[in-house]
Amino acid sequence: MLHELGFGGMLFSPLVVFVPIAFALSFVSRLVLHQLDLRRLIWKEAWFDVGLFVCYLAAVVYLYESWT
Repeated sequence: MLHELGFGGMLFSPLVVFVPIAFALSFVSRLVLHQLDLRRLIWKEAWFDVGLFVCYLAAVVYLYESWT
C-alpha cells in the first residue's frame, strides 16, 4: 500500500516522487532510441511515449512496493 511521504512536516503523495522518476527514465529511453535511429521503426511515436511512461511508472511503483 502506498503511504504519504513526510517532508518538513507536510505530507505528499508518493506520485510526486514517482512521476519525475518515470519521466526521466522515459526521456533517457527516448534519447537512446533517437541515437540508435530506432525511432523510425515506431509507427505512432506519441502513443509509444505515453505507453513507455506508463510502463515505467508502473515499474517504479512496483519496485517501491516490493522494496518497502
